[in-house]
Amino acid sequence: MILLQLFYEFFKIGLFAVGGGAATIPFLYSLSDATAWFSYTDLANMIAISESTPGAIGVNMSSYVGMTVAGIPGCIIATLGLVAPSIIVILVIAHFLKRFRDSRLVQDIFYGLRPASTGLIASACLGLAQISLLDVGALTSIYTLSNLFHWKEVVLALLIYMGIKKFNKHPIVYIGAAAAFGIIFQLAA
Repeated sequence: MILLQLFYEFFKIGLFAVGGGAATIPFLYSLSDATAWFSYTDLANMIAISESTPGAIGVNMSSYVGMTVAGIPGCIIATLGLVAPSIIVILVIAHFLKRFRDSRLVQDIFYGLRPASTGLIASACLGLAQISLLDVGALTSIYTLSNLFHWKEVVLALLIYMGIKKFNKHPIVYIGAAAAFGIIFQLAA
């Protein structure tokens, strides 16, 4: 039964997450709330690992959730659930696109999908910033402004941003630097 639920949940995510792997993140927040298979902190860790490893972020995250929930069969089923809608849609579109390739309506539909995917990705970025940089609990209690932010993470984000602007190195350099600082922060804590 859990395998069927994994397939169903990730099929829904794959069906509605238009715009790539980062667009799956808002749906994963909802999945976390609905199933409690993972916490928001787990999701932030999944995103960091998925961004740092080869492969599509959505596929990596579905594989991770499936693995933690139901082992290797869960990993396979969740991943298949996520990619099945894309495969189905691609096959259907490829069949009909030959006939309607020059249709203005088809071009307008694809043009209209761009803002939707941009919105989903922006939502994911804001959610990650909230988890990584803010202590949301500080908003509901009497804390000073200094307790509102995770200062180490804020400083690290600013340093990486300045490094990108100044040095323009390959992204793997910044991923490695963030991983090294993350390890140092964990050891110092």
